[in-house]
Amino acid sequence: MADMRLIVAGAGGRMGRALVRVISETPGAVLTGALEAPGSELLGKDAGVLAGLPENGVKLSADLWTLSANADGILDFTVPAATIANVAIAAQRGLVHIVGTTGLSASDMAVIKSVTERAVVVQSGNMSLGINLLAALVKRVAQSLDESFDIEIVEMHHKAKIDAPSGTAFLLGEAAAAGRGVDLHARSARGRDGHTGARRPGDIGFAALRGGTVVGDHSVIFAGSMERIELTHRAEDRTMFAQGAVKAALWAHGRKPGFYTMTDVLGLADF
Repeated sequence: MADMRLIVAGAGGRMGRALVRVISETPGAVLTGALEAPGSELLGKDAGVLAGLPENGVKLSADLWTLSANADGILDFTVPAATIANVAIAAQRGLVHIVGTTGLSASDMAVIKSVTERAVVVQSGNMSLGINLLAALVKRVAQSLDESFDIEIVEMHHKAKIDAPSGTAFLLGEAAAAGRGVDLHARSARGRDGHTGARRPGDIGFAALRGGTVVGDHSVIFAGSMERIELTHRAEDRTMFAQGAVKAALWAHGRKPGFYTMTDVLGLADF
């Protein structure tokens, strides 16, 4: 099979540059386009040079329609508004759309899922193997423990992160809720402050910390009477997210239209 031709959305950002580097190192994948926001000062710059590689001749552009004419997939770690703008073009062009953008609302997800009858979309709040294995473990533990064990999710990221809690925290929360057989949105507790009263039994709590250059730390705590179980993952470099995204793209290439997650990519659905 020919190399999969990939576009990196947000190619000038930290995650975009990591994706460019990983594509250059991955057999079966080739960078064919680099997308940036209209008005960006990086438009016209060489994607390879920005990523710390030799010049590769792929210039940053704001025109996804033109870029997508000769592409098979798009890796999208941007912001919700940009991702939603990319959805229709990716579907119309028949691109595999790998969505790692966080901060997506319920309405954003509805838009993304609306194209999956005719397009392939892989979406996850976190593309790493470790986090997705952690989510599978969280689901299993939540199935095994009743509501006498309180569930709290604690995450920390660098000071420039703009959404909270993180998409990964929500992914872990969804796993815990699935294990308990409850609706996360109805049972989540966020932003505790002041006189909150006692903790409501069965809630899934979230706490978000921001500071320094932390790539991403996540812990799921099951707190019972006189004992506590803590499951933790610490990310040390964005490269692992980029590697997961490229793996997802190669896995999705040629699949039938549908909505997939990293659970599907990694074969963890039945874990």
